[in-house]
Amino acid sequence: MLVFFLYLLLSKKPIMQRLLLVVIITLFSGFHTFSQAPKKPNASEIYESIKKLNFLGSVLYVAAHPDDENTRLISYMSNHVKARTAYLSLTRGDGGQNLIGPEIRELLGVIRTQELLTARQIDGGEQRFTRANDFGYSKHPDETLEIWNKEAVLSDVVLAIRQFQPDIIINRFDHRSPGKTHGHHTSSAMLSLEAFDLTNKKSAYPNQLNHTSLWQPKRVFFNTSWWFYGSQEKFDKADKSKLLEFDLGVYYPSIGLSNTEIAALSRSQHKSQGFGNTGTRGVQMEYLELIKGDMPQNKNNLFDGIDTTWKRVKGGEAIGNILQQVEANYDFKNPAASIPKLVEAYQLIQKLEDTHWRTYKTEEIKNIIYNCAGLYLEAASVVSQATPGETVKLNIETINRSAYPITLETITCNNTNIEKQLALTENNGFDFHEVLEIPDTQKPTTPYWLTEKGTLGMYQVSNDTLIGKPETPRVFTVSFKLRFNHTPITFTKPVVYKTNDPVKGEVYKPFEIIPEASVKISEKVIIFENSQAKDIPVMVKAGRDNLEGTLSLKYPKEWQVTPQKQDIQIENKGEEKTVIFRVTPPKNQHEGQIIPKMLVNGQTYSKELIEIDYEHIPYQTVLLPSETKIVRLDLHKEGENIGYIVGAGDVVPESLEQIGYQVTLLKPEDINPKTLDEFDAIVVGIRAYNTLESIKFKQQLLFEFVKNGGNMIVQYNTSHQLKVDELAPYKLELSRDRVTDETAEVKFLAPKHPVLNTPNKITQDDFKGWTQERGLYFPDTWAKEFTPIFSMHDKGESAKKGSLLVAKYGKGHYIYTGLSFFREFPAGVPGAYRLFANMLSLGKNPETSAKPLEN
Repeated sequence: MLVFFLYLLLSKKPIMQRLLLVVIITLFSGFHTFSQAPKKPNASEIYESIKKLNFLGSVLYVAAHPDDENTRLISYMSNHVKARTAYLSLTRGDGGQNLIGPEIRELLGVIRTQELLTARQIDGGEQRFTRANDFGYSKHPDETLEIWNKEAVLSDVVLAIRQFQPDIIINRFDHRSPGKTHGHHTSSAMLSLEAFDLTNKKSAYPNQLNHTSLWQPKRVFFNTSWWFYGSQEKFDKADKSKLLEFDLGVYYPSIGLSNTEIAALSRSQHKSQGFGNTGTRGVQMEYLELIKGDMPQNKNNLFDGIDTTWKRVKGGEAIGNILQQVEANYDFKNPAASIPKLVEAYQLIQKLEDTHWRTYKTEEIKNIIYNCAGLYLEAASVVSQATPGETVKLNIETINRSAYPITLETITCNNTNIEKQLALTENNGFDFHEVLEIPDTQKPTTPYWLTEKGTLGMYQVSNDTLIGKPETPRVFTVSFKLRFNHTPITFTKPVVYKTNDPVKGEVYKPFEIIPEASVKISEKVIIFENSQAKDIPVMVKAGRDNLEGTLSLKYPKEWQVTPQKQDIQIENKGEEKTVIFRVTPPKNQHEGQIIPKMLVNGQTYSKELIEIDYEHIPYQTVLLPSETKIVRLDLHKEGENIGYIVGAGDVVPESLEQIGYQVTLLKPEDINPKTLDEFDAIVVGIRAYNTLESIKFKQQLLFEFVKNGGNMIVQYNTSHQLKVDELAPYKLELSRDRVTDETAEVKFLAPKHPVLNTPNKITQDDFKGWTQERGLYFPDTWAKEFTPIFSMHDKGESAKKGSLLVAKYGKGHYIYTGLSFFREFPAGVPGAYRLFANMLSLGKNPETSAKPLEN
């Protein structure tokens, strides 16, 4: 995808030049379209890594979410300045929307974590996190820090600084703006500044010092821009004497790209947020405001006054002298000529007293030696997944594609050294076959921050050594001990899975450990709109051959389930078997959970194995508790057929089907008078007017549908990049008004309006149990034809009356709502279903009134 994108981007160049650039860019980025394909750098990339080896300085960029980071600045620091650069995102972006699939919350956090890692592969940075959970939009840092547990997140920021040891910290956001922007944003800057004063104090989080050390950064900057001043005009007039400014638009001839083009490619990896970016060229000024520390005398050099040479570490001067020779004498036609001097420098690095730079530069120079030699070392499993206690065949490949003499001494697998003593002569490969034994006690592969139950604002991570890591470290590796002349160097490679796809060719996946059995119920919320029983399918997936066990359901005592248990036999690994349980609800409204449990040889399995497979990120397996909410609703409805115009993606259509509606998914091209005649109501999905370009050509048809007696329900959109000129048949203007407190009081402005009374009587109880927020992006201006139904507001704010607006238009009704039904339906909130049913039923049977529950 990336190669194709770049081909289009550069389509105005002659064809041979385009093809050459595509090859160069692909090599440069290390981008793994098919997961974990190994990087194979060219001579120019190797040279750039040698230059970076000679720079001993680091930058930590700090913000709150995936997408907050300034990829232009990260790329510039990494690729132009050659500094070690990392992005500390306090959250994993779990609270946002997903534009590429159905995953939300924890699973969306997994996707955005991998998108950040893919972005860093392109812009050259590293990635770190805290345990903070993105619980959704917050209007003030006071609220944010209370929900997050400020002390715990602050400790994680301190830990990140102590581990990374940045000379310079750059905050994306302004710590002086509480209440003016997202509370997470301001909190990230506030915590960064507070951590700056703590990282060198023994009294601050002393337990961290068992596996890290004190550190004091030199400077903290705020990465400001015209946006923070309100407009470009205001920024142009502002006093910039305290700002550092520099041009990020530098061009890299060795790869044929400008820094801003690289940054755009990096930014475009945030696909779940729809942040595809077009590369730019030319001057791009960036501004940094000093917040703490000393101002560089040379304002064109962020590291002015900081020694970034090898002289900064004791014993480093000799290393620097050698590596300067390597850089000066580098042979682009024969990178292997640099190996003798690189090995000499490697030996000296091992003697450094400074453990931080010794550790980091050891890995850096090992990679350079590896690449200069054209080494290829790989351990590939013949299967992509295995279970505890299983043995797996490995295909191991070793080759030295240079003239430099290298000896393979041992291969270490299963903590066992396998003696080889083979001379790896130029371009002569050796293949080996070994067996990997998976211990019976091995835990399955899953994101470490999801293995324990956390809180609304924090993930629980008991293993201190994992805090801050972007992903769970790979357990199974194979080590290759090589000898370069008389110097042994060990290279460790993770076990991967490699296969050949007839279309894609060579495809890599991570090697994953899975449980011998996993269980799931596809629907995470099952609604019973009456007292009739439903057949619930439960799926069991075998992680090994010949799986046998007993499946049962855990359920509330008010409900009935038959049969009580079922015997399961599955012959083949990877095969799924579906069995049916009949679930009968109580007669009165009730909520509970059902949990499938598979008993195998005395071991109970109650987790679902979720597979996330998108081409732009590595394949992921996630184990989460398999729990389904069951809700017996007091619900009545009118109408039957619903047309749903899909927007940015949500589960509203499936949720409406749960309560008995027939839902047809529509694209703009499907909309015509004949099609519309089939429906009682049309529902417009979230952000459809932001994402569907051609919807603007169908607005008048939709308004005619309403005029002729249909209901049209439009869910939230943002005012930014609206694709339509007329959002409604009457004047309606969106704002940024939102109510983030899911418990905020809801006042009924029109208590006698049919939408609150038929066919379900809506009360305050229907607003209990809402999750994450009440709603977002409410209109703040509307025509007199609209009736506002509710008033609500966050603490300390004025009343917001635009959450649900209803207007009669012709014979039908147009309804605009910013209420977060797309969040409440997946959470099984009864009141959200009841209110939405009323919206769909509006005007269908004016005589209908609320009915009692069935007896």
